[in-house]
Amino acid sequence: MPEPATPEITGLRDKHPLGEVARFFLRLGFTAFGGPAAHIAMMEDELVRRRKWLTREKFLDLLGASTLIPGPSSSELAIHIGYLRAGWAGLLIGGACFILPATILVGTIAWTYARFGHLPQVSAVLYGVKPVVIAVILQALWGLGRTAVKSKLLAFAGAVCVVCSALGVNLILILFGAGAAVAMIHVALRSARQPKQPSRIAFVALASQARKALAQVSPWAVPASAAVPGLWPLFYVFLKIGSIVFGSGYVLLAFLRADLVAQRGWLTDAQLVDAVAVGQVTPGPVFTTATFIGYLLRGPVGALVATVGIFLPAFLLVAASGPLIPHIRRSPAAGAFLDGVNVASLALMAVVSYQLGRSAIVDWLSALLAVVSLLLLVRFRTNSAWLVLGGALAGMAARAL
Repeated sequence: MPEPATPEITGLRDKHPLGEVARFFLRLGFTAFGGPAAHIAMMEDELVRRRKWLTREKFLDLLGASTLIPGPSSSELAIHIGYLRAGWAGLLIGGACFILPATILVGTIAWTYARFGHLPQVSAVLYGVKPVVIAVILQALWGLGRTAVKSKLLAFAGAVCVVCSALGVNLILILFGAGAAVAMIHVALRSARQPKQPSRIAFVALASQARKALAQVSPWAVPASAAVPGLWPLFYVFLKIGSIVFGSGYVLLAFLRADLVAQRGWLTDAQLVDAVAVGQVTPGPVFTTATFIGYLLRGPVGALVATVGIFLPAFLLVAASGPLIPHIRRSPAAGAFLDGVNVASLALMAVVSYQLGRSAIVDWLSALLAVVSLLLLVRFRTNSAWLVLGGALAGMAARAL
């Protein structure tokens, strides 16, 4: 296994990298509203621009690798960064600390929901937070885009990906299609004497590692159960979902409904919609929807089992694929594939930010919050976590008037 990273790139020369990883991702877990695009933007702002734990190029490679594997991409990015910063302990601590705050918050909401039958009011908080999140995403897109778009070919590929995403093309097809197209064009433009074997080795190794990881995380077959599931069936369902789901909370909703409502009858449609809503309006990963569902089905133990089940594949897949990223980057063709995936990831992020912006900026006050936040980020490099908290307070004050 290679060393996690060099001190020059990620700051491993610091005395207590594991403690820094824990503190940063705990704080991010409590303040990262807005879904994966916002989480990624906040990590870029803090870890690339401010702390310089890693270069923008390395950040893009980790983002591309996280997007290519199933599971919550922002959580997998946190796991990748934890590993680079502090080795195997950092891999576990980075991911766990990012997930833990949302798990606690969602568990608390689930406790309230189970007793009173409705969700607490969060509309005022979201009213102020959403415009700030849009500003954070735009700032990150600008910085990452300048690094990722290294040629006219990549600029064209990014534009095509934006159009395809807007037209509703499957996101996995966009990612792999962009990577394959850029790689093939890159190979075609190279000299005929360029060796191709390293590229084949890198892709074969990546596929082998992914197959091994999936084999490890899906060892059981569980039949449909009664309305009150056992802990093992509950664990299996979320383990399976965490192993195969790509994409947004809406994709997650489709898989959850097929398994939990249609096939097993564990939840009603109304309960499922409430569960996904909680995952989306709380900070941290949307996959903490599993925490809410687990609590409804089996109480606190069920919440823990469901949470571990849905996030465990992310840790295993990152552990399996992460060490291969430097080898992929050293191969010209495989590196071109990763460049294409990176541009496609940013294109998807841009489309998501546009969609979020339409729902977030609804009046003059929300527009003002977005503009002021963007100005503070670009001109004064204000910490995005403070901006999110300020937006929440502004939203509550506005709704109170």
